[in-house]
Amino acid sequence: MTTKLTLTVEKRVIQKAKVYAKHTGRSLSQLIENYLETITEETNDERQLSPKLKKIAGIVKLPGDFDEKKELRAYFENKHL
Repeated sequence: MTTKLTLTVEKRVIQKAKVYAKHTGRSLSQLIENYLETITEETNDERQLSPKLKKIAGIVKLPGDFDEKKELRAYFENKHL
């Protein structure tokens, strides 16, 4: 069930967010919903994510056993071989 939410946000932030949403093929509502879902799902035992990974939170759903360091290492090993 969806519910309407009214927010007060700086106009320039809204404009930038709309451009970002359009560029990523999503609605502003989807961006906000994903963000709220992400910040409310965090648990105390959750691994700390890098700032780069946190920036895209809500865009990609990662598996619970995702190892960021292992994946980065594998990526760079493949790239430079």
